[in-house]
Amino acid sequence: MLNRDRHKGRLIDHIGLVVRDLPASKKFYTAVFEALGIPIGGSDDRNFWADELFISTPDSDEVQGQLTGRLHLAFQARDRDMVDAFYQAAITNGGQDNGALGERAYHKGYYAAFVLDPDGNNIEAVCRDSAVRSADSVVVRY
Repeated sequence: MLNRDRHKGRLIDHIGLVVRDLPASKKFYTAVFEALGIPIGGSDDRNFWADELFISTPDSDEVQGQLTGRLHLAFQARDRDMVDAFYQAAITNGGQDNGALGERAYHKGYYAAFVLDPDGNNIEAVCRDSAVRSADSVVVRY
């Protein structure tokens, strides 16, 4: 079998998350993203975003009244300390424990924490001890 590069680009272009209480969600995600070293990209009265994640109210122009269902988002952390900081920031800012800090049985070196955000979404931060990042980021210009 030929050895080929099977990853030609990104699987996910963006994620839209619709929330009931934007101020509560903004407080939660701002703290979580700060712990993970991810800056808030911008905001207005119905939206805020960071990287490819767009969080909005049901009455935003893009969403037009539709709520998203429950989902699981896993954010990459550079190390275990960053996972720990994520968990503390989440719990302190309206999140609920959904799987405390620790190594998981998924595979060796999978260190993670799970929390529920203010809308009940399962949010995870994970550090894979043996993982090597292939690129710092992807830039899309249009």
